[in-house]
Amino acid sequence: MTRDDVRTVRAGKRTVEVHRPDKVLFPGGDGAKEYTKADLVDYYRAVAPFMLPHLRGRPLMLERHPDGLDGPRFMQKNTPDSYPEWISRVEVPKEGGTVCHTVCDDTATLLYLADQVCLTLHRWLSRAGSVERPDRMVFDLDPAGDDDFALVREAAGLLGELLDELSLPSALMTTGSRGLHVVVPLNGRHDVDEVREFAKDVADTLVAGHPDRLTTAARKKDRGDRLYLDIQRNAYAQTAVAPFTVRAKPGAPVATPLAWAQLDDPGLDARRWTIADAVEQARADPWAGVMAKGRALGPARRRLNALMPS
Repeated sequence: MTRDDVRTVRAGKRTVEVHRPDKVLFPGGDGAKEYTKADLVDYYRAVAPFMLPHLRGRPLMLERHPDGLDGPRFMQKNTPDSYPEWISRVEVPKEGGTVCHTVCDDTATLLYLADQVCLTLHRWLSRAGSVERPDRMVFDLDPAGDDDFALVREAAGLLGELLDELSLPSALMTTGSRGLHVVVPLNGRHDVDEVREFAKDVADTLVAGHPDRLTTAARKKDRGDRLYLDIQRNAYAQTAVAPFTVRAKPGAPVATPLAWAQLDDPGLDARRWTIADAVEQARADPWAGVMAKGRALGPARRRLNALMPS
């Protein structure tokens, strides 16, 4: 590889090499815009100030596409020995051993991962040092088909109203794929089993009120045309896509936080923002102050128990 195939990017005190910056990762066509590795790096560099607060201190699972969308995909949990020593790592227990996950604490790491064509960063809902006590609870609103986003919007509104009734703050995010995530900040004092059980009971309560439109059935064949309220990410070592991460879809859509008022936009869909305009949405700070309001589940549990069907 010649030096013409390498671009250097400054990130704080470090310089990151970007290899083959003109390599096409997202082919154009069918209305989708073409994007290169340089475009991916430039996006992550611009969004880093808004994205890093959601990544720091959290184990990551990295979704890599070395040859772009048209090539193979693999999920990377263990940090390769070839990664620079200045990239943070955390070793966490797994059945029969441990896993050494990458942690993205700074812009240089984010750009290095982009050079490795880590298109999508999937983060743990807990932090290193307290991996069994999540400080995030996530509801994944997964539609039966790509044309069902009106139902996604309706379900998000219903879930938001229920969480308000439980006095739990919540935030909304497009997944960049098919649906929406509703994220609840926690105080990090409840273990993962307690959090998952609470999320399950919230979902069951919502489904009981709207059984014709919503479901918690894990098997697709049991869902029909109903929207799936997925709480499975609220388990040990499970992950959810990080805010502002790029998804491996044509046009480079981005998982993007949005304000609850934006749910009323009939033009909203899961891929509304891409690397071309997600930074502008980030600057609007749609989650202003919400993630700092981590709550205990005790009071909400008592309210929920009063609402649950007998």
